[in-house]
Amino acid sequence: MKSEKELIAHLLRRASFGGTLNQIDNYFEIGYEETVKDLLFIKESNGIQDDLLFRYHSDHSAGIGMAGFNANFIYKMTNSNNPLQEKMALFWHRVFATGYAKVTQGRALMDQIEMFRNNAFGDFRNLLVALSKEPSMILWLDNHDNHKDAINENYGRELLELFSMGVGSYSEEDIKSCSKAFTGWTISNLEYMTMRANNDSLFPYGRLNLQFEYKEEDHYTDEIEFLGNIGKFNGKDIIDIICKQNATAKFISRHLYSYFVSDEPPVPQWPYVPPKDPEAISILSESYFDSGYKISNMLYTLFTSDFFKSESIRFKKVKSPSELVSGVLKLTGDNKPGVPNIQNYANYPSFMGQNLVNPPSVEGWHEGIEWIDSGALVERVNFASSQFSDFDKPGIVNIVDNINIEAKNINDIDALIDILLKNLGLITLSDSSRNALSDFYFKQLETRFKENDFVFNREMISPMLNMIVATPDFQMA
Repeated sequence: MKSEKELIAHLLRRASFGGTLNQIDNYFEIGYEETVKDLLFIKESNGIQDDLLFRYHSDHSAGIGMAGFNANFIYKMTNSNNPLQEKMALFWHRVFATGYAKVTQGRALMDQIEMFRNNAFGDFRNLLVALSKEPSMILWLDNHDNHKDAINENYGRELLELFSMGVGSYSEEDIKSCSKAFTGWTISNLEYMTMRANNDSLFPYGRLNLQFEYKEEDHYTDEIEFLGNIGKFNGKDIIDIICKQNATAKFISRHLYSYFVSDEPPVPQWPYVPPKDPEAISILSESYFDSGYKISNMLYTLFTSDFFKSESIRFKKVKSPSELVSGVLKLTGDNKPGVPNIQNYANYPSFMGQNLVNPPSVEGWHEGIEWIDSGALVERVNFASSQFSDFDKPGIVNIVDNINIEAKNINDIDALIDILLKNLGLITLSDSSRNALSDFYFKQLETRFKENDFVFNREMISPMLNMIVATPDFQMA
């Protein structure tokens, strides 16, 4: 039976971007369930860090392109005092994938991610309404071209297929009706998109915000039928009907299960492949309805469930590139305002296959084991190893200090490995990885220090940390 402290470490890996040993110890003092509540409670933003960030990196607030915004997103994942809120912003970005390749408006994409933060734990209905008003989503799925006399079905189709219910839960006629209900939902300053090259405000203030507008004169007003309901529906009416469906409850439950518990296949396969744990989906669906569609209640149900606490799921999910990068930076403490590398760090997830705010399609990214290929794996290992090679980084200084304090307890190789793993967030290694680390240590002792038997040598902390973060186990959460 694993300890409660290890359970809290598991929670922080899944519900945030990992935790330092100090964070794990602090949460252990209040207990597991109080830790869940604390993560779900949105605390006052650490805004002073934002002020400092914009002072040193003014392009983070500009939205000219993707670079500054991606750096800001990675910064928030690493440093926010509301890590689950950031994790949910990344989750919703994954579900409602919207990309720069078509939108070409960094400012609008920044606003969308902020909307995800604001609705991270709230009513799913309110989130869908806010999503439908987002200029970036309107552009991404062409709802600005959806008129009462010329219906464009792109947004209506994806709202049902990928955003709420899933294939098989509706008909082609439902798609047409849904699309008609969203006519008139457009962008007020749309003409700006065609003249932005001559209309940008000056750097570093960034581009003008695009604004949602409802044009009543362009809304389809005839009676329509949607999922068995008949009326003169607008977009909000359609969302009301969607949220009442069992299919919606199961769909969002499966997304949450896949993201936080165990990888499911890509969404297009869901109509043909049953959930890994139908009982878990049923429990989450019940929470969805009982709470009035509240995501916070679903998350509390999930994190306090037996299926989430199970030891069988630990270290079985491949970290996404952004999760890996943010988790490493959290441990090394090297992503603070004024650090020049903060811009470079934003590039690493794209090197590993995840270009934030520019997913490959409306499906988002295929995750799980698909994050790993020969090229991506080299980038992942090289990034982690390079970060843990610099012992001037504040987080690594703390780790080394902690290990030196515990040096008196290090009397064999297993004790050394355990202390190293504890200081990396109570991670677990497979037997093969532990054996490889042990062999490496003794070979280094024999080569560098002429020792044949175990002896704790402080100079070995650095290469041992580098070896640990290069293991397959470190890529998992």
